[in-house]
Amino acid sequence: MTDTYEVVVVGGGAAGLSAALVLGRARRRTLVVDAGEPRNAPAAHMQGFLSRDGMPPAEFLAVGREEIARYGVELVRDRAVDASRDGDFRVSLASGRRVRARQLVVATGLEDELPPLPGVAERFGRDVLHCPYCHGWEVRDQAFGVLATTLMSVHQALIVTQWSKDVTLFLHQVAETELSDDDLRRLATAGVRVVPGEVAGLRIEDDRLTGVRLSDGGVHAREALFVAPRPVPRNDLLVGLGAEMTETPFGAYPVIDERGLTTVPGLWAAGNASGFAEQVVNAASRGYRAGAAINGELLFADLDAAVRV
Repeated sequence: MTDTYEVVVVGGGAAGLSAALVLGRARRRTLVVDAGEPRNAPAAHMQGFLSRDGMPPAEFLAVGREEIARYGVELVRDRAVDASRDGDFRVSLASGRRVRARQLVVATGLEDELPPLPGVAERFGRDVLHCPYCHGWEVRDQAFGVLATTLMSVHQALIVTQWSKDVTLFLHQVAETELSDDDLRRLATAGVRVVPGEVAGLRIEDDRLTGVRLSDGGVHAREALFVAPRPVPRNDLLVGLGAEMTETPFGAYPVIDERGLTTVPGLWAAGNASGFAEQVVNAASRGYRAGAAINGELLFADLDAAVRV
């Protein structure tokens, strides 16, 4: 048996729920397939979303699920494992269920692949952080460390000086010789200390980060550590359906128009499936825009088909 919908949304985060909310309110038969793996799950709160600043991510998603249900949107806890297109889209779920849709929204997000250092994964979202716009205020004026995994970490170290003037850049996987004269001048002007050598792990005391330990045994007292995870987009469905992709320093993302439509007719991308830098508020906006555009596409396709008859 294959259940048929007007729209299937793969991904139950901010982008997917926002698209589903618009579609439900537009009276479109919509299914959300939610694997329950939001990118911001390690965080205790989300910031920078007007009227929702400080709200726990799990609470935000729970409210979103309640809202779409009021408009008849169906949500299933499942994973989309394959998709094909024969005019409509056919989506296979891990449970064995198959669904069909005229339009497909991929809002599957991405995974953050953390540096393989002891303690980093366990403390990610607490005092091991990634985004200063998400967490900088909460750790303001503390002693910051920045773990360099690429030269982009220099940019990260300079940015976080807006939240603390006590910043140390641990070069870790970056050689001192790789730093340009401009890098060195900016770091010195911003007051960022540069520590060469590989980082071996973290010092944790009373369930708090208290230091960064180097491979030579030296420990530098720090209270928060900023890292740069390697983003791994969950783009298998998009690639499998033939969407044109663009390689970036942060992974491969689909080519989309301003509404989120990919190069495959009827296939849309929103949230971190469409780009690395989408925060929750941006993802919700992307989902809203895609939902409204999809309703228009369906409406005018039906009108044009009726005219031809």
